[in-house]
Amino acid sequence: MTRILGVDPGLTRCGVGVIELGKSRKTSLVFVGVIESLKTAELDSRIGSIGSELEALITKYKPDVVAIERVFSQQNLSSVMGTAQIAGVAIYLSHKHNIPIAMHTPTEVKAAVTGSGRAGKAQVGQMVANLLGLDDVPKPADAADALAIAICQAFRGSNSSTSYTKAQQKWHSAVKSARGKSIR
Repeated sequence: MTRILGVDPGLTRCGVGVIELGKSRKTSLVFVGVIESLKTAELDSRIGSIGSELEALITKYKPDVVAIERVFSQQNLSSVMGTAQIAGVAIYLSHKHNIPIAMHTPTEVKAAVTGSGRAGKAQVGQMVANLLGLDDVPKPADAADALAIAICQAFRGSNSSTSYTKAQQKWHSAVKSARGKSIR
């Protein structure tokens, strides 16, 4: 049994979901929720409170891997910054607790869960509910997205490149070859 924590990073709402992957790729829900921070609070307080709650989830559920959505491209710079900051917190906490991480792009997550990298939020949410045997789609969308990220990790794994597109295989190869090299 493999336990996966999925993180849909966000500074206002950070989706979190824990699933278990059993035999024959059967997935089951352990926990789902959203960590929120007040827009009016100072940045350090917002990041700190989300980090504390993420660490509490890591301590409680003891995941074998943490899957985090990778910001690939987005138009809104302030939204990208908040997302990247919370992704950094999740990466740091995973390192602190000696838990491997996996990063997945939104397109990769959609493709793994629905079969189409262009699927809409409603399709992703419905497939998450179907795959986990839930009666309803988890709300809000950030919660369903976190579960989709965890399911993507469950189905694709961090070492399996056979189900990746050619572009994703090139991306993963580039990341692997860049590890350990200093960037100036």
